[in-house]
Amino acid sequence: MLGQATWPVLSVGPDGRVAEANEAARHNFGQTIAGRPFTELWDVANHSDAGTFLRQAFGQSQAPTIIHLKGEDGNKSSYSSYSCPSQAGSGGGCLLQLFQEVAPGPTGNTTMFFRQPERPSQGPLDPAQVHKQKLDCALQLTRTVALDFNNALTSVLGHTSLILRKLPADSPWRSSLLEVEKSAEKAAEIAHDLAVFSRQEKDTKAQVAGNLNDLLRNGVESFRGLAGEGVEWKLHLESKLYTANFEEGKMQQAVMKVLENSVQAVGKQGRVNVVSRNRDVLEPTQDGATMLAPGSYVCLEVFDSGPGIAKEILPRIFEPFFTTMYGHRGLGLAWVYGIVSNHGGSIAVSSAPGQGATFRIYLPAQKRVVQDRVYNDEELRGTQTILMVDDEDLLLTMGEMVFSSFGYRVLTASGGLQALEILEKSGHRIDLLITDLVMPKMSGRELIEKVHPMFPHLPIICTSGYVRSKNSEDNSGEVYLQKPFSSQDLLLKVKKVLNPEEYITT
Repeated sequence: MLGQATWPVLSVGPDGRVAEANEAARHNFGQTIAGRPFTELWDVANHSDAGTFLRQAFGQSQAPTIIHLKGEDGNKSSYSSYSCPSQAGSGGGCLLQLFQEVAPGPTGNTTMFFRQPERPSQGPLDPAQVHKQKLDCALQLTRTVALDFNNALTSVLGHTSLILRKLPADSPWRSSLLEVEKSAEKAAEIAHDLAVFSRQEKDTKAQVAGNLNDLLRNGVESFRGLAGEGVEWKLHLESKLYTANFEEGKMQQAVMKVLENSVQAVGKQGRVNVVSRNRDVLEPTQDGATMLAPGSYVCLEVFDSGPGIAKEILPRIFEPFFTTMYGHRGLGLAWVYGIVSNHGGSIAVSSAPGQGATFRIYLPAQKRVVQDRVYNDEELRGTQTILMVDDEDLLLTMGEMVFSSFGYRVLTASGGLQALEILEKSGHRIDLLITDLVMPKMSGRELIEKVHPMFPHLPIICTSGYVRSKNSEDNSGEVYLQKPFSSQDLLLKVKKVLNPEEYITT
């Protein structure tokens, strides 16, 4: 847990001595830091004394506080300190998490670059067994809640988006349904946060080669109506964008968070520019405060004409739970940073007071093109036969309504055994299998293992409300669709699976 963190973590006892230190802390303050008085780290540049700071930390959790500590070499470093009373026993003490401050960029436009710190070479500390048991119980409960929540939201989003597509533009019910959809999407975001927070692995599901223009276009369309008529949007997309490997759901979330931040910055009136471009770097190239290594990149850039970001705040905008906006959880930009970093990418921010802010996301790319394609309702239609398997009846009902509305023939099964019976009777007439992965009696994975020998060429789409681990076995070529999803998400995924030649070109 925190013993594996790449930032320094100190457990300070009620006697003022460091009781435990993770590897990052030992790397910064010396291998013998455990057992030493915390006052030995305290620098005279601090506004208060170490004793006062610790007494406050022993009593209650503190908001992020800038403190100055001396390293093993005697040099001073500044940290954002997050402190809370120790939960191990009743003898007092506190836990300190230390995030090192980033130095300001060049004069003029302030440019900050955030990257993941290097993991120390030695093994991490083992967490306390009692703490691990409590956390495991909490994680299991959170996973279960997130899964059930995602199932319900998938039905809500599926039905709502289907009705919206069928309603005329002047329908008096359209505004109410848009509010329902917006609320469901917000709930889906919370469910997604729960699912991700409940995971102990940092990596998510396997990344797939794709075109990031689709995510930018969907994001802009989602915010264009919500932002109001006073916000001017400009969308400039590279016509032949390089291919990047990314997990669609996570990168969609990152794009939406950046756009949301820009919309909030401009308020009721302003300008948001969204750009995608290919970037070939032949030699190490300076971009603001960072150096891009040689290679090919996809660059996603979002500029807003808002008030800009103050120089003293800019280094902290990606810190978890740091926010300057009332009522916000302070997780949005922290999620963006984590998502981009876990994709092997980088994120830079440039801003000057009164001149707006620009976010640039760089993802490693290959010099081949995934065709940029937008489907209208007529193109989403089909005549194939689809077998949909899920233990939730409300999702089967939603799928049956969506597919039949677009010309498909639909068969449904409430479990793996029933699906096998249908396949044995009419397997050669089924063109696509869609199955939930988490079901009682026979899981979706077990169903797939039985289906593959019988129908080795049958395309399969897997759905689940769980966030998959990168290490999940997925060697059979099936495609994954994260719950909750809208009717358009479902139809588009089916279209791409049944007609891949229309989507991918090399």
